Amino acid sequence: MASLNVGNLGEYLRDQRRNAQLSLRQLAEAAGVSNPYLSQIERGLRKPSAEVLQQVAKALRISAETLYVRAGILDAERDRDEVETRAVILADPTLTERQKQVLLQIYESFRKENGFEIDVAVPEADDSGAARSGPTDPQDLIDPQDPIDPQDLNHRKA
Repeated sequence: MASLNVGNLGEYLRDQRRNAQLSLRQLAEAAGVSNPYLSQIERGLRKPSAEVLQQVAKALRISAETLYVRAGILDAERDRDEVETRAVILADPTLTERQKQVLLQIYESFRKENGFEIDVAVPEADDSGAARSGPTDPQDLIDPQDPIDPQDLNHRKA
């Protein structure tokens, strides 16, 4: 994975926020992150996850891919189909965060199985919603107590 250039990312985010005429507090609220955390990202003190970048991009109405490239998470030449697939999954309002993470893990495992390595780590969310490293086998993500049917992830309603 490319190293994160969080200083450059922070400056870019600050410029985008100012262009959108949003205060730090307004953007933090719209993105669903804390004001101090967003401030630390803008100052280059924190390395945001891909999920946080996606939330900030949505709040700023800019491409999440642009932020991923700025953060060094994606190479500029990254396969657009992969990026678009991830973006669609993350943006789907009908899926829970856990369902999104399961789908991304499954997608990643299929790509690896087919010989396409993925550099973007998909953090698994724990019960509090905080990202943590998790199992790499998607089957390990399926909790027998969870009503998600691993045979049919297509039509579960939240």
